[in-house]
Amino acid sequence: MEHFTIATVAEESADFRRVLWTGEHTQLVIMTIPPGGEIGEEVHEDTDQILTFVSGTGQAVVGGQKKNVAQGDLVVVPAGKKHNFLNTGVNPLVLYTVYGPPEHADKAVHETKEIADELEESGKDEPPTQ
Repeated sequence: MEHFTIATVAEESADFRRVLWTGEHTQLVIMTIPPGGEIGEEVHEDTDQILTFVSGTGQAVVGGQKKNVAQGDLVVVPAGKKHNFLNTGVNPLVLYTVYGPPEHADKAVHETKEIADELEESGKDEPPTQ
């Protein structure tokens, strides 16, 4: 059994992205977006994503719709929808997200968005194949 006190684990990670757990059908990831930062506009063609916000304030942009987000909010991004999440506050925007199916390499740790982007572009952040 895997067990996480997810809000605490997320708050304690300063990494932009950290994969906590990868299963056959889903993946649990925590993220910390610095003030003024963003995840970056993207589309996951075959992957649904559910994001839950632990602390900070930001803006969700999903399929052209915008919504402010804060602690306790949850946003669903269906596969194929263009999306981005921006930190609009003065503190880090901390969240955890579930991808179905997995989107990133198992146990991946990306300290910054720049590192995450570089690994994705070079093909070094691929989810495991079953």
